[in-house]
Amino acid sequence: MKKRMLLYFGSFDPIHNGHIALAEYALDKNLCDEVALIISPQNPFKADVLQTPEYTRYEMAELACRESRYPEQIKPSVVEFVLEKPSYTINTLDYLKENCGQDMEFAIITGSDIWARFDEWKEYERILNEYKIYVYPRKGYAVEKFADRVTLLEDAPFVEYSSTEVRGKAERSEDISAMVAPSVADYIVKNQLWTPAGRIVRLTSMIESGDEREILYIERGKCYFQHNEWGKTINDFNRAKAINPNSEEAQQLHDMVYEILSFRYKDIYNP
Repeated sequence: MKKRMLLYFGSFDPIHNGHIALAEYALDKNLCDEVALIISPQNPFKADVLQTPEYTRYEMAELACRESRYPEQIKPSVVEFVLEKPSYTINTLDYLKENCGQDMEFAIITGSDIWARFDEWKEYERILNEYKIYVYPRKGYAVEKFADRVTLLEDAPFVEYSSTEVRGKAERSEDISAMVAPSVADYIVKNQLWTPAGRIVRLTSMIESGDEREILYIERGKCYFQHNEWGKTINDFNRAKAINPNSEEAQQLHDMVYEILSFRYKDIYNP
C-alpha cells in the first residue's frame, strides 16, 4: 500500500505555530500518513529579495517540526531547492510523481487565501484533475473557486496571525513567543532576522556579490533610514535612481529624506 503524503506548500517565512497546528490536525484526522512542508525557494507571486534565504527558512522549519507532536511524520522538504525557479507547483508534483510515485500517493493542502488565486497557477486544471486538494479557511477568504472539487476543512485550527505579522513583530523587537516554537524564536533573535541591522548585512552581501538591482538599494536605504544613517540612506536612494532614472519609489524616498533633514536641521539646510 502506498504511503499517503500530504504536501503543504509555502514560503514559511517564518514557519509559525499555525503551520504546525495544521500539520498535526491533518495527522489527527487521518488525512495522511505524513506531512511534507514544501518550502518554496522562490514563490512566483513574491519578490525574491523580500524573502528570507531559503536555507534559513528550512532550518527554522526543521526546528519547528522537531518540536511538534509528530516529529517523525512532519518534516520540511528541500525538493524545490533543486528544481527550476520560480517554483511552480505542477513542476514539483511531476517531479515527485516520477521519482516517488510508486511508493507514495500525494495530496495537497493549502489555505483559502492562496486558493483565491488558484486559477493563476501554472496548469491548474491538471492539478485539479490529478490530485486531492484540502483547503483550510483563512479569515476574509471564502472558498468560492472550484468549491465542488476540493475538500474544505471547516474545523481546521485557525490562527489570527500570519508570517507577515511574525516578521513585523520581530522587526520591532516585540515578543513572538506565542506565535512560533521556542527554538524558532531563539533562532530569529540569534540571527537578527528582519531587524534593520540584519537586513543591511544581507542586502550588502547581495550587492557586493555583484547584484546591482534597484530594489536592493531601495531596501537597504530604508534600513539605513530606520537607523537614522542619513548619508548612507541618500546614497542608496541615489544609486537606485542611477540604475533606474524612472523609479518613482526611489525618487519619492529620496525627496522624503531631504524634507526630513531640511526640517530637522534648518541651520544647515536653510542658513
